[in-house]
Amino acid sequence: MAQPVAEAVRKDDPPAGRRSFLGQPKGLGILSGLEIWERFSFLGMQAILVLYFADTVAAGGLGMAPGEAASVTAGYGTLVYLVSVAGGWLADRILGTYRAVLWGGVLIACGHYAMAVPASAATWAGLGLISAGTGLLKPNVSTMVGQLYRPEDRRRDAGFALYYMAINVGAFLGPLIAGWLGQGKGWHWGFSAAAVGMTLGLAQYVAGRRNLPGREGAGAGVLPRQARRRAGRLIGGGLLTLAAAAVLLGSTGRLTLGLVVNALTLIAAVAPAVYFTVMFKSPRVTAEERGRLRPYLVLFAASVVFNMILFQAYSTMMLLATNNTETSILGFGFPSSWFASALGAFEVALAPAVAALWVRLGRRQPHASKKIALGVLLGGLSFLAMVAPTLGRSGSDWKMAAWWVVLSYLLLGLGDVLLQTTGLSASTRLAPASFGSQTMAVWFLSMALANGIQAQTVKLYGKIPDPAYFGLNGTAAVVAGLAVLLAGPWLKRTMHPVH
Repeated sequence: MAQPVAEAVRKDDPPAGRRSFLGQPKGLGILSGLEIWERFSFLGMQAILVLYFADTVAAGGLGMAPGEAASVTAGYGTLVYLVSVAGGWLADRILGTYRAVLWGGVLIACGHYAMAVPASAATWAGLGLISAGTGLLKPNVSTMVGQLYRPEDRRRDAGFALYYMAINVGAFLGPLIAGWLGQGKGWHWGFSAAAVGMTLGLAQYVAGRRNLPGREGAGAGVLPRQARRRAGRLIGGGLLTLAAAAVLLGSTGRLTLGLVVNALTLIAAVAPAVYFTVMFKSPRVTAEERGRLRPYLVLFAASVVFNMILFQAYSTMMLLATNNTETSILGFGFPSSWFASALGAFEVALAPAVAALWVRLGRRQPHASKKIALGVLLGGLSFLAMVAPTLGRSGSDWKMAAWWVVLSYLLLGLGDVLLQTTGLSASTRLAPASFGSQTMAVWFLSMALANGIQAQTVKLYGKIPDPAYFGLNGTAAVVAGLAVLLAGPWLKRTMHPVH
């Protein structure tokens, strides 16, 4: 029987004497440091991206309508997480996790440097590079965290909570710095800050490589050398064909942003069905592993619903915060993009508290499915909280108190800590051995689908009353959370060895 990913024998496993980071494996500190800077760059840029799209051309923006700006931002997010599937496959079959993360970071840094150039062509090229790099980095760095633990190690959930706390240090700092520069000095100044952050992340990742797994190449599922070369030629040919088609369609005016967003939504809907089918039918997957994939489908759906809410923190919520929210608290004024930092700050504060609670409860802690259900419920409540302050408002000349947005982000932040840390941990436990990084990529594919769906739904923002918009989104998430709670007994029986 194939071993779980975390049990796979690794020649480059870090020596036991070096394993100490707040009571966790030392490699957790290295990977957390990388994610701090990756989130600093990604979410720093994300906090101002929709505002850059919606700003007038005269002021340095791209002049999009609010709904279109939010839709294109969601389309970009869809692309980022779609590429993660390819990133997981490349790590499992060709590169190995260490090199996949390294090259992903290089591409991300190059993309941010491109976006620092004040030209629309550089913007689109930069977003493409960031999408490719994030697809390589995100699923594989999370897989590396899982590889630091044995299956029976009950520190795993606490370790992922600490890892997620560290990530959100970057999520807090990124919007503060990139937002201040972007809204104060110019959008491309903010993009430059993101570029510097990713460069620093790469430097510390390489410096700490001896404490990381995966340095000696791909894992058990690596393709033979000839097959790797053939795959490389196919991938290269496919990318060149895609680029040529894009140039041709663009030159004839047929390749519009709306068409691209719609295509990404369709791909995001089809890809999960195809991918789950492949894993269920693969001869590499044992009957026991196949049984663990069934409850994973429920977790996947819960992630889709929650992230439809979460990602709007950087699109519709950011537009609401900029246009209809007071940007001062107790007399202190700040850029509207700093609201995104509140989300990161709450997660930094809440993640260690949640991790300590799980450690204290030990075997008495709620099952993973209940943690995920509660996360989805909180996500829904974060949007329902926006119904009251927007009720009866119309036009663009009204302002609500900043505390409403802060409350919404508090609920959303706690929900994110519960869902993402538990979901990431469960993904590493439920993954078939030969689909380790790819199963993590499927978790990120749920985020692609969430972005793809909201790329269509956010088009309604500004066209229907705000209470209806936020109320419908919030209600859908609450219903989904309750459904996961009702499925709890079955999930507890079928998710073994997840606790």
